[in-house]
Amino acid sequence: MQLPHLLNDIDGQLAEWAAARKLPKFRVKQIRRWLFEGRAGEFAAMSDLPQKLREELAESFTLWTSTITRHTTADDGTEKLLLTLDGGGQIECVLLRDKVRRTLCISTQVGCGMGCVFCASGLDGVDRNLTSGEILEQVLLLQRLLDPQERLSHIVVMGMGEPLANLAALLPTLDQIAREDGLGISHRRITISTVGLPKQIRKLAELDTRYRLAISLHAPNDELRNQIVPVNSKMPLGEILDAADYYFEHSGRRLTFEYVLLSNLNDRPDHAQQLVKLLAGRTALVNVIPYNPVAGLPYGTPSVEAQQVFRTILEAGGLAVRFRHRKGDKINAACGQLRRSSSLTQISG
Repeated sequence: MQLPHLLNDIDGQLAEWAAARKLPKFRVKQIRRWLFEGRAGEFAAMSDLPQKLREELAESFTLWTSTITRHTTADDGTEKLLLTLDGGGQIECVLLRDKVRRTLCISTQVGCGMGCVFCASGLDGVDRNLTSGEILEQVLLLQRLLDPQERLSHIVVMGMGEPLANLAALLPTLDQIAREDGLGISHRRITISTVGLPKQIRKLAELDTRYRLAISLHAPNDELRNQIVPVNSKMPLGEILDAADYYFEHSGRRLTFEYVLLSNLNDRPDHAQQLVKLLAGRTALVNVIPYNPVAGLPYGTPSVEAQQVFRTILEAGGLAVRFRHRKGDKINAACGQLRRSSSLTQISG
């Protein structure tokens, strides 16, 4: 019989387990400290617990429910894990190193149902939502890749899947991460990326989550966005921007609008001018991402000249702009690429 996954409900399961053994409360605190600060890979490593308790923990719970199928590294310090899940499917998660920042990018679903035409994650649709434990497990596995002197600073929920389609599992996980007896990462250092689900964006605002919100636009008008992000036909830009404004009013967090720049599709000067008009007057950052090509898809990276013209128009229009430096290109660090390359290798083999 499969043991319960401790990371699915740490507080509830540990409370019941400790009460059954009439353990003092500090034992639960010790276990939490080993999970989040001590980077323990197994219960046996929790050295300040009595040997008998460590054995009972191992007999009562499983800590990891995934297998690291591939671990790739890049010269810039980026590391990526392809995880095979006991519950079925594969997901990816990434550690990004940038000067003093140590950022983790995590997934929320096996696959993705949003259908963005350029994205490797959604090529085969969505299989299922991840559990809270499967989401938290990515964070703890990636944290174990850090050197002892390195400290995790940021979380971005920008991996495989649509995070707002799995809020029931995501929000409890982020609560664990933000807690002082968790990883102590403040809400302002946690970013949730969404293609734009208006009802769920409003729910985030009403729950007073105060996480940073990044909305993937990829087009400045509905006609083009319907082509690039097919779900836009059901949730047009006007509804998304209204919900984004509502979130800003409630949270006070500056919004980020993501825009993947695709050669000869959404990278023309008139697209930049339309984007300026669309976002005028909003307290927001436009994060422009030159496309990272995916094998088998017909989309390319715009020329350096096209990128510069696009940026100049946005900045001249008064928008705050950041062009994201692509990291991990050599290790297929973009969402879904490693899983897809692994699947293709298995098929061709």
